[in-house]
Amino acid sequence: MKPIRRLLIANRGEIAVRIIRACRALGIAPLAVYSPIDAGAPHVRLADAAWPLPADAPAESYLNIARLREIARAAGADAIHPGYGFLAENPAFAAACAAAGLIFVGPPAEVLERCGDKVHAREQIAAAGVPVLPGTGAVSDEEAVAAAGRVGYPLLIKAVGGGGGKGIHVVDSSVDLPSALRLARGEAVAAFGDPRLYLERWLPRPRHVEVQILADAHGAIVHLGERECSVQRRHQKVIEESPSPALTADLRERLGAAAVAAARAVGYVNAGTVEFLLDSDAFYCIEVNARLQVEHPVTEMVTGVDLVEAQLRIAAGEPLGLRQDEIVRRGHAVECRVGAEDPHHGFLPSLGVIEAVREPAGPGMRVDSGLAPGLPVSRYFDPLLAKVVAWGATRQVALDRMAAALDEMAVSGVRTTLPFLRWAVRDPAFRAGEYDVRFAARWDEWVNGRPPDQDALLSAAIAAALWAHHRHRRTVLPRTATADGWRRTARIESLGEGS
Repeated sequence: MKPIRRLLIANRGEIAVRIIRACRALGIAPLAVYSPIDAGAPHVRLADAAWPLPADAPAESYLNIARLREIARAAGADAIHPGYGFLAENPAFAAACAAAGLIFVGPPAEVLERCGDKVHAREQIAAAGVPVLPGTGAVSDEEAVAAAGRVGYPLLIKAVGGGGGKGIHVVDSSVDLPSALRLARGEAVAAFGDPRLYLERWLPRPRHVEVQILADAHGAIVHLGERECSVQRRHQKVIEESPSPALTADLRERLGAAAVAAARAVGYVNAGTVEFLLDSDAFYCIEVNARLQVEHPVTEMVTGVDLVEAQLRIAAGEPLGLRQDEIVRRGHAVECRVGAEDPHHGFLPSLGVIEAVREPAGPGMRVDSGLAPGLPVSRYFDPLLAKVVAWGATRQVALDRMAAALDEMAVSGVRTTLPFLRWAVRDPAFRAGEYDVRFAARWDEWVNGRPPDQDALLSAAIAAALWAHHRHRRTVLPRTATADGWRRTARIESLGEGS
């Protein structure tokens, strides 16, 4: 085992703040990096020390492997945590860290390579007896045309090196296939530097359910239950909850066992997520995400396991020290991602400067945030601003707390997804747990003038009133509300069993 004393966090925003908090709990010195536009960001102020990156463009900042290695060496860091996005699943970065004698907090390079090749990973997972959707290996355009008939329409075109919901295209018929292949191949090169594509059967109305896993370097693997992730826009998750309202006890047990089998098949180490599509009572593994997920707080709230702390301990070589029968889930948690996008205009990015913020608080509430007054929202980075998480003894309590928290939250300076989130958590289908990956399209139908139900009307009225109030009286919002950027006012440990 090699202890971690000084950790460089190769990321920004709310996840950098989240990792800093875990470092504090373990007595590790957190070290930050920042692009010019992030110089005043909360993660810079909260770290023990911070080093500048050359420019705002990701290639020159948070994707700049050479500069990050230089900073780690100058800072005397023992380890680097990549967070999520950026270099989190980059095998070259993990290898560069190892070559420099730095601990990479995540899977080793060979595991990242294995999981990053979606086709090869599918083959290994299927060989382990885990169900996968009918599909192909990497195909040329000509091979794709021939194979599409065997896979069946409608189908998905996916990038072999893809991830994060990018580069996915639905094709309804053979007429659309050639143009979709050209578009998808161009996107794959631009986003991942890899032109390879594969085909996969498309399920029209599945649910998207994922299972959190932890695996140490000594062969121990456990799962921490599932997260329901079916509320999505453009294949990007927006709302997550645990446990999933769609699973029976039997299906939950089978899904957990399949996730462990999939993780073992790819030789997984550290924290990761095995993703599934659920169609009635059948499920299909679609990939292993080799990193900490954005939505990890949902699992933390129902299990009491600090996943970032677990990552750091595993990376230092410690055994997992956790058996499957010791993992107990309690209550229900739901997370909403607040982004700088305009839900009334096609979720277009909203750029500007954060003027004021009011973040919710109360029993069972947690806010993971990178927000602060004066912080620019840049075109260079993901629009995620904060994650609002609510826990309750029951799903209804958790959803009620979330609805109240979203009403309480306000951000001025940029438009946000708060109106959409307020509508979603009050929608009758969502409240009943009867939704799938097409759920978010109902917002578009309402915005385009279809008659809403009373819950949607109420949500819209609240959203409009709050927006108007904070547009005209921005300065009344307390500027101290986001001084810490990350706050959990009522930890689950302090809540009684029946609360």
